[in-house]
Amino acid sequence: MLQSIIDRRLSGKNKSIGNRERFLRRVKEQVKEAVRRAIDGRSIKDVEKGEDIRIPKKDLSEPVFQHGEGGRREIVRPGNKEFVKGDRSPKPQGGQGGGGGGQASDSGEGEDDFVFHLSREEFMEVFFEDLALPHLVRTELTEQPEWKTHRAGFVSDGSPTNLHVVRSMRGALSRRIALGLGKRRSLAELEEELESASEPRRSELLAEIAELKRRIEAIPYLDPIDLRFRNRVRVPVPSTNAVMFCLMDVSGSMDESRKDLAKRFFILLYLFLTRHYEKVELVFIRHHTQAAEVDEQNFFHATETGGTVVSSALVLMDEIQKARYPASQWNIYGAQASDGDNWHHDSSRCKEILQQQILPACRYFAYVQVAEPEQNLWDEYATLADEVPHFAMRKATAVNQIYPVFRELFRKEGRAAA
Repeated sequence: MLQSIIDRRLSGKNKSIGNRERFLRRVKEQVKEAVRRAIDGRSIKDVEKGEDIRIPKKDLSEPVFQHGEGGRREIVRPGNKEFVKGDRSPKPQGGQGGGGGGQASDSGEGEDDFVFHLSREEFMEVFFEDLALPHLVRTELTEQPEWKTHRAGFVSDGSPTNLHVVRSMRGALSRRIALGLGKRRSLAELEEELESASEPRRSELLAEIAELKRRIEAIPYLDPIDLRFRNRVRVPVPSTNAVMFCLMDVSGSMDESRKDLAKRFFILLYLFLTRHYEKVELVFIRHHTQAAEVDEQNFFHATETGGTVVSSALVLMDEIQKARYPASQWNIYGAQASDGDNWHHDSSRCKEILQQQILPACRYFAYVQVAEPEQNLWDEYATLADEVPHFAMRKATAVNQIYPVFRELFRKEGRAAA
């Protein structure tokens, strides 16, 4: 008997699955490294663009099995007349390594490194691969304009493609039994009476029996009322609501470099949220001595100067949260960026507002300081970080620190902090 074996593995024919998986993992690490280098070398405003990835040709080769010469062979190997155990091998003449280095070719042929382009979606997928908002749990399931189709029993009419044959035949059999039960009982009685009947009663019985049989046979095998069709209904899919408050200091002590660091952090946060959580709403709050809720354009690009009263932003956040985002229906998150400079009488009030009003309603609150000196605001917040597990604070004083700090603040649950 002739048998055919068809290789339907995704790795293709003549490939070692284990070796290929190792090769793909090696390439994936190179892709991740290329994405990290791209982030360091470009503005975060352009982070959502694609990227060209270059894989050296030496990393593209895969080990393969080849057939040997086979058979029995006798080989005479030359002896060693020059070296003994412990000798050192001399350097090759001309400084070249043994086996020779690469040389130019006049054949016009060669092999370049493998280069491919990551699309915007692929780039963002790698960029956000191990990031997620911490502790995003469901507070209350609310109906959203998302629907899913579920089975909901059977109906007597519908599309032929939804016809349930077994249920239809079961209904037809039940109907035939119910309609013919009385007639079959009468038929059995007449046949029993026929055995002992005499003329002319016998002729009457035969006529009645024939009529009953005709009526029993007239019961249809399958009637339209027997048909049953699968019924499907659209039901709302429950989902969670989440809101992210973005607070940024735009006072006079925040020079352009510090504002740029804060802007980069929030742009990264904005991309992260819109990439993974379509249902998350963003609230942008800028502050100096007074706080104001602004749109995205003004949040990143408007310029203002003045003193610093950080508590004004926290008070406004608390007012907006209570008015529009009740804690019983929303998962609330906050992120604040500042240089740490604050009116010295205000820092203790910031801690009090956070501790008593904002943090009890928040799932997570992150503070990023874009200056090195630890001033009074940092000292006040540091006491909260030791007491409240869902409050975190970090420093980012250079552009290349934004991404590591962001990863540390918003890493996946279950991963230990670096």
